[in-house]
Amino acid sequence: MTVSDLLRSDLRLITEMVPEGSRVLDLGCGDGSLMAHLRDEKDCTVRGVDLSPEDIASALARGLSVVQTDLDEGLSGYADGSFDFVVLSQTLQVVRRPAFVLREMLRVGERGIVTFPNFGHWRVRGYLALKGRMPVSRSIPFSWYDTPNIHHTTITDFRDFVTANGAAIEREISLVTREWAGQIRRVHVWPNLLADTAVAVVRRA
Repeated sequence: MTVSDLLRSDLRLITEMVPEGSRVLDLGCGDGSLMAHLRDEKDCTVRGVDLSPEDIASALARGLSVVQTDLDEGLSGYADGSFDFVVLSQTLQVVRRPAFVLREMLRVGERGIVTFPNFGHWRVRGYLALKGRMPVSRSIPFSWYDTPNIHHTTITDFRDFVTANGAAIEREISLVTREWAGQIRRVHVWPNLLADTAVAVVRRA
């Protein structure tokens, strides 16, 4: 099994989007899996930001450059246009100030790559409608009382959010992911209903 096989489906897609040799900042980088892959396989210059001491320790053990920063407090340590790509993977929905984080991403990077769970997916809608409970699924695996997800967005909501904050979506890919089976499928029709995960490349408008 290769390193690429071990990456989440959305992270594998991100690696395809990032050109070789790019300067990349990974926000909420976790244990550094994506950064290590971009460094080793695509010769990228990578930096990471995370809040968890345990994840930072894991990333440092990989020989990666990671700093402990609360994204809601900004990226003051980085100058304008320092990076070609800034990645925010499965993190937008957990920050307190998503609009501020988006603007900071596009200040320090030429482009941002954002991935997030789509709360408009038909299973989420059906779960709430039929069971009367907040949904728990493979893409949203938390109960309401212990979830880190404090902003529940849909693909349609995200499009409006990007426009309202002076940015534009350059590319959008909607996915159905089955991590347990190692499968990923792109959705081309009714993405807000049929996709459980979205990946978007954003830039300043």
